[in-house]
Amino acid sequence: MEARAIGDAAAQRSGPQEALGRPEKPPGKAKDGRVLGALEWLGDEHIQRDYQLLEQELQGNNPDLAARTRFVDPLVANYHLRLGSKSVMLSAFQRIVHKNGNDTADFLFVPVSDGGTTREERGTHWSLLFVDRSDRERPVAHHYDSYNGCNDTLAKELAENLGASLETRVGVSRIAQQSNGVDCGVYVVDGTRALVGRLQSQPDNLNLNNLVVNRQALQTRLRGDDTF
Repeated sequence: MEARAIGDAAAQRSGPQEALGRPEKPPGKAKDGRVLGALEWLGDEHIQRDYQLLEQELQGNNPDLAARTRFVDPLVANYHLRLGSKSVMLSAFQRIVHKNGNDTADFLFVPVSDGGTTREERGTHWSLLFVDRSDRERPVAHHYDSYNGCNDTLAKELAENLGASLETRVGVSRIAQQSNGVDCGVYVVDGTRALVGRLQSQPDNLNLNNLVVNRQALQTRLRGDDTF
């Protein structure tokens, strides 16, 4: 409850707005993330809801991979794993990776926000950290940032908190770049979905340079419509 209250007060927004133009002001935020406007910044509630939907889909289509994959709540990622004290971070990490007392988490999808701990430090940008823990001795993190590495430093800190080395080889962890000031959150959820697909068919290909995001499809998923 405390983490959610903090997150609502410092709602994460997609951007960066100063560089690419200010989007429309959201008419009102749906707490369950079911409503997303045409130019609305994604909040933590939108990402979390789409992650829940993706987890359900994966459990139905590939239960083995689902058991080894974690889609981390954006609020937990920012306020516990990145900004929390060491004890808070470790406790949150253990809750994430363990199921039924066993660490079965080979893959973590972690939204990265540049938000701080106060109302004045609202986030303006989302990116994605994918952590491959299939080799527990050498976890590797891949950072996907749709705005020219805006969150690179934050992602490196978060990867270190998770005990992973950030992949820095050129071209290994790349994603297409956004052309507006509102869609970085869409790149996070669509990039996550693309990587989940790669894990099932092309596990050695983690490059998302050709990713094409679809805000309309995301809006439809969030509403719960049967057809996209």
